[in-house]
Amino acid sequence: MAAESAAFTPLTLPVLPLDDEVVLPGMVVPLDLSDAEVRAAVEAAQAAARSEPGKPRVLLVPRIDGTHAATGVLGTVEQVGRLADGDPGALIRGRGRVRIGAGTTGPGAALWVEGTRVDETVPDPLPGQVAELVKEYKALATAWLRKRGAWQVVDRVQAIDDVSALADNSGYSPFLTTEQKVELLETTDPVARLKLATQQLRDHLAEQDVAETIAKDVQEGVDKQQREFLLRRQLEAVRKELREINGEQDGEESDDYRARVEAADLPEKVREAALKEVDKLERSSDQSPEGSWIRTWLDTVLEMPWSERTEDAYDIQGAQAVLDAEHAGLEDVKERITEYLAVRKRRGDRGLGVVGGRRGGAVLALVGPPGVGKTSLGESVAHAMGRKFVRVALGGVRDEAEIRGHRRTYVGALPGRIVRAIKEAGSMNPVVLLDEIDKVGSDFRGDPAAALLEVLDPAQNHTFRDHYLEVELDLSDVVFLATANVLEAIPEALLDRMELVRLDGYTEDEKVVIARDHLLPRQLERAGLDADEVTVDEGALRKLAGEYTREAGVRTLERSIARLLRKVAAQHELGERELPFTVTEADLRGLIGRPHHVPESAQDPGERRTAVPGVATGLAVTGAGGDVLYVEASLADPETGAAGLTLTGQLGDVMKESAQIALSFLRSHGAELELPVGDLKDRGAHIHFPAGAVPKDGPSAGVTMTTALASLLSGRLVRTDVAMTGEVSLTGRVLPIGGVKQKLLAAHRAGITTVIIPKRNEPDLDDVPAQVLDKLDVHAVTDVRQVLELALAPATNGAESEVPVAA
Repeated sequence: MAAESAAFTPLTLPVLPLDDEVVLPGMVVPLDLSDAEVRAAVEAAQAAARSEPGKPRVLLVPRIDGTHAATGVLGTVEQVGRLADGDPGALIRGRGRVRIGAGTTGPGAALWVEGTRVDETVPDPLPGQVAELVKEYKALATAWLRKRGAWQVVDRVQAIDDVSALADNSGYSPFLTTEQKVELLETTDPVARLKLATQQLRDHLAEQDVAETIAKDVQEGVDKQQREFLLRRQLEAVRKELREINGEQDGEESDDYRARVEAADLPEKVREAALKEVDKLERSSDQSPEGSWIRTWLDTVLEMPWSERTEDAYDIQGAQAVLDAEHAGLEDVKERITEYLAVRKRRGDRGLGVVGGRRGGAVLALVGPPGVGKTSLGESVAHAMGRKFVRVALGGVRDEAEIRGHRRTYVGALPGRIVRAIKEAGSMNPVVLLDEIDKVGSDFRGDPAAALLEVLDPAQNHTFRDHYLEVELDLSDVVFLATANVLEAIPEALLDRMELVRLDGYTEDEKVVIARDHLLPRQLERAGLDADEVTVDEGALRKLAGEYTREAGVRTLERSIARLLRKVAAQHELGERELPFTVTEADLRGLIGRPHHVPESAQDPGERRTAVPGVATGLAVTGAGGDVLYVEASLADPETGAAGLTLTGQLGDVMKESAQIALSFLRSHGAELELPVGDLKDRGAHIHFPAGAVPKDGPSAGVTMTTALASLLSGRLVRTDVAMTGEVSLTGRVLPIGGVKQKLLAAHRAGITTVIIPKRNEPDLDDVPAQVLDKLDVHAVTDVRQVLELALAPATNGAESEVPVAA
């Protein structure tokens, strides 16, 4: 490392202040003598030099914001004369650093100070690290000088070998600030000063590289724009020449849109709106964002099938055959579609296709549990009518703009899903399936269900106006099919605009037909099997539908068939089974395990839920269709003193009230029914509905709870083959309920043979399939006493004393 010399020489010098400038040792600078302080310092130095040998000497001191630096530079006045502009000046060379001491007196008007010369020496030869530093600084300086084209200065820098002189050479760098030069001046250690100068030069080169990169990128972008502008102008010129060669009139893009609008078969109001937009496009500039909005809107309008319509297939018998071939069961829906086609045919024959600007569209709501074929029915309807089919998934839609479209001013604006469906279908009278309409939600972005009110209203949808198109769209000839699982989730105003068709699930016989004709062929193909390689007999399909699955639809049944075929295919590939192979009822357990849903009637008498008094079988309707519901009742130990009624199983308020009514009825009419009602006064009753994690509500379990309590008090078992439903009143009347068809289908699936329903629900039996009614013994009752006579088994000896006690 360089060592600073300990030998100092005392000096008395006139101060020459430099405002916002710094001169380092070794530099030669011209100074303007028109400045009073500069002239006073030079004249004082010249006066002192007359009595001393050598050139006049001054102390060059930087002055920043009126404050002098603590270190200055000894300078000699080399020459006094005229500068290039004719003003008087002096040429001064920096000789070495001087530490400034106290002020003193001297000749002339200048400020004199005492100073100590700093003697800077570096060991010779240079240490290895210092030599590398010198080499690095020369390389950086050479690179910077070459960029500026200063080739003569490069040789001078390369010729400097002294570390101190090399570091002070940075004083000539124009990119250094005054503060950076003062820092170099006050760094007396030559090696440290060279390190500082190297770092400053390195930082400047890095900044210069970044600036050059940015400038290059900007220039490339400008060049690209200029090139694109030039090429577009050339392209326009080429198109103009081609039009002239082909005999076409010269025109711009707006003229092209005008020609397309005039050539298109548009309704009159739509044509007027499109031509207005073309006028706006002609007046807008190429750089205006409005131009792109208008072009996108015009493209959308021109792509809409305003005059495209498909002819309905009025072959009523053929349409009915298509529906029967593609769907088993679902007679209500198929009848409704057949009626619609028949009426359309007669209206067309009599010239009544359009009345009051409206056509004969239809809006049907298909409501039923999952897996009954609501979605696939839409394609079958379109196939039967000979129309285009398009599906609109509404599950999870929460933005009203998804239905009515966005305003054109928004970035990324699009038409609503209804308009996009018409555009996708390429026809103004398609079959549009609004899938999962009960899953539509609402939040701060609006209510999509409310936006559907106009779409699904036959009295309004011939003038439907989308926010994006802003022109009237005739939807009166569109057949809308909406699907839903839960009827209560559909807003009442929206449901009022649709014709409700319920799909209540399939009977076991219908499931066997569907599995044989539709599910099995499809799964054979997916499993890579041929129909002659694997066959499934009807008994196996019936057992799959009855004991391996228990659902209203057929999705789980199809998965079971797929699992069965995959197992057979895997066994064949492993060499464990030969093909062809027929799957029988006896083979199911070995292939896919034990059945999951064994009917209560098929179990051992001791294992049945109704094997003890106080358990009754009810019927309920859930989102997945009908289901069997068990009700359990027990009495508390009289010694606990816990009187009253306890209800468990996540019951709603209506069901809790039904339990209170059942208990009150038995308390008031127990003597007449020959029941020990004293137990109800002294001991607390507990009613529980199993599957406690599932919320339950509704009045239809009233007769079931009454029967369970009566069984508990009498000690008589409830018959295993009996299920019941109905609301009970305080006087014992059995009141009507809903969902009779779903409940009877569920009872049939569960192996129930006797069903008790309210008398006033007898008309609902017309909706139940005949094959189900043939296997059920349905009793319509008006009073709870009739229910107890039918449901309770005859009393056995000592049975009255076997009353379960709650733990």
